[in-house]
Amino acid sequence: MTDHDLAVVILAAGQGTRMKSAKPKVLHRIAGVPLVGHVLATARELDPAHIVAVVRHDRDTVSAEILEILPEAIIVDQDEIPGTGRAVEAGLGGIPTDFSGHVVVLSADVPLLDAATLSGLLRSHALAGNALTMLSAFFDDPTGAGRVLRGADGAFESIVEQKDATEEQKLVTEVNAGVYVFAADALRTALAGIGTDNAQKEMYLTDAAAGIRASGGRIEAVPVSDPWLVAGINDRVQLGAAAVELNRRIVRGWQLAGVTVVDPASTWIDLQATVGEDVELLPGTHLIGPTVIERGAIIGPDTSLNACEVGEGATVRRTDATLSVIGAHASVGPFAYLRPGTYLDERGKIGTFVETKNSHIGAGSKVPHLSYIGDTEVGVESNVGAGTITANYDGVNKTRTVVGSHVRTGSHNVFVAPVRIGDGAYTGAGTVVRKDVPAGALAISVAPQRNMTDWVETNRAGTAAAKAAAATQAEAS
Repeated sequence: MTDHDLAVVILAAGQGTRMKSAKPKVLHRIAGVPLVGHVLATARELDPAHIVAVVRHDRDTVSAEILEILPEAIIVDQDEIPGTGRAVEAGLGGIPTDFSGHVVVLSADVPLLDAATLSGLLRSHALAGNALTMLSAFFDDPTGAGRVLRGADGAFESIVEQKDATEEQKLVTEVNAGVYVFAADALRTALAGIGTDNAQKEMYLTDAAAGIRASGGRIEAVPVSDPWLVAGINDRVQLGAAAVELNRRIVRGWQLAGVTVVDPASTWIDLQATVGEDVELLPGTHLIGPTVIERGAIIGPDTSLNACEVGEGATVRRTDATLSVIGAHASVGPFAYLRPGTYLDERGKIGTFVETKNSHIGAGSKVPHLSYIGDTEVGVESNVGAGTITANYDGVNKTRTVVGSHVRTGSHNVFVAPVRIGDGAYTGAGTVVRKDVPAGALAISVAPQRNMTDWVETNRAGTAAAKAAAATQAEAS
């Protein structure tokens, strides 16, 4: 049930200039989800009464993404006064003024923090009766981060930002993770007392800690055992590192669930993907978006599946597929290209160097090699010969080809849509099918073969071909 004593404020107003990108930093993706999406998902797991997102830079784009992910989120704009303190102050404006519970403050660029860690922080906060409880972490290189300063007894004393720290304070390796739980009333009072008297001329949220401590409020800094949980993203290097780490955790989770991953380092699985037991993922496999792989399928090597469904026991090798459905015990690849709208039924085959689009290939039917199948229906147990093309576009409109069941088409056919091949029909090699073929018929388009005797000797005199032909003719005579 919703925790009516809990509100979450997510800071998503920053420009992220170090990303060197036209895209807002919080919309860059890892594991198929924008950074802010990871944080929204974590906030939602806490089931708070209010989730507020504070935006500013490219606010319309960021707000639209946030509301698409979490329609119930409350969007609040930060004004021209800079700093995290001002951002949280703005965020409180999205929460009812009579709210007196606890406020969790999260950063939209800290994607790996999970709800379990936050739940533990909330328990510590409540049990100790703290006015403020924050997460900290120990980093080998804390450069750029605010330092957590403790007294001789180990109790929290203050937070100092990098640019305001002394040389001695810069040696401290415990850093402020930027994740807080405040008592709402203590937070409101503390924010009213902070200003911009610092090197950055910003309203630091960390100054609220000093105000709370001065008023006698209890503050506790709780270190996390896993620094990755609070790793922030400020540039593309950190984005890449976080993506690798999150993917490592996702892959490990599927391995523990019964999936064989031959090379975890080259296997990428988005958060939305689902993988069944006894699936084998071979090197170079990428499962993108809401892809579903059923039990016992073999995927890869060198395969990308984007929002696809793969049935039980299917095999997909060296294939690029998007918005496609592959049936149980079907076979795809190698070097196949499945475009949106491809449906391959059970035991079907899409083979080597085959491209498909907006087509349905029936159970047990095969398109083995070197073909383009677009806007096409193929019945059951049919075989489409090598080099077949469905000519589905007349320069203005796209129309469909229908191939019936138990059909055998010859190599190097062209089906000029709209056209229908009846059940049980055959077509000869090299046939261009422009008219419907009745069930059980053989369609051929054969021009009489003409052999022009001595053509090579006459037109290519002196060539190796002419000499070889002359020698053969001499032997025959």
